[in-house]
Amino acid sequence: MKLFFMSDIHGSIGCLNRTLRQAELEGADQIISLGDLLYHGPRNPLPSDYNPKEVAAKLNEYKSRIISVRGNCDSEVDQMLIEFPILSEYAVLFYEGRRIFATHGHHFHIDNLPPLTKGDIFIQGHTHVPVAERRGDIIVLNPGSVTLPKENNPPSYGILESSTFRIKDFEGNILKEIDL
Repeated sequence: MKLFFMSDIHGSIGCLNRTLRQAELEGADQIISLGDLLYHGPRNPLPSDYNPKEVAAKLNEYKSRIISVRGNCDSEVDQMLIEFPILSEYAVLFYEGRRIFATHGHHFHIDNLPPLTKGDIFIQGHTHVPVAERRGDIIVLNPGSVTLPKENNPPSYGILESSTFRIKDFEGNILKEIDL
């Protein structure tokens, strides 16, 4: 099974369309959204192609393949437009015998981890900065942002396949990689 991780769309239909095309090209079985789907937030610039209503409609086309968590910019009003759950603070997934704790990153985050055990994977969005590293016995990940990357990073996403997590840009370059 191949998992595709995206984060921080912030209402950009152009960036979402590019991201979903990439998920198809990657052959992703499931898409994991780490939040901040529709609204750009008061600290971010207005993204190009900003159209939250169209983003909601496009995401709904993939509703059977998306697992999502709530970002700090996501609200109950957003859930009224989106036809799959988006308001959970975290999701616990199991992948090839490993537990994955997926969250946006504004409550639990890389510097405030939830209770995890040896070999678990923690993945967040929120910072818009790619991360793939070990913290003791835990693997911490962040696919970056598909719309508003920070710290001079390109827009990026994550792929988990077999025992490797890769963060890629949209030109196919591997920005970070870690074996689980």
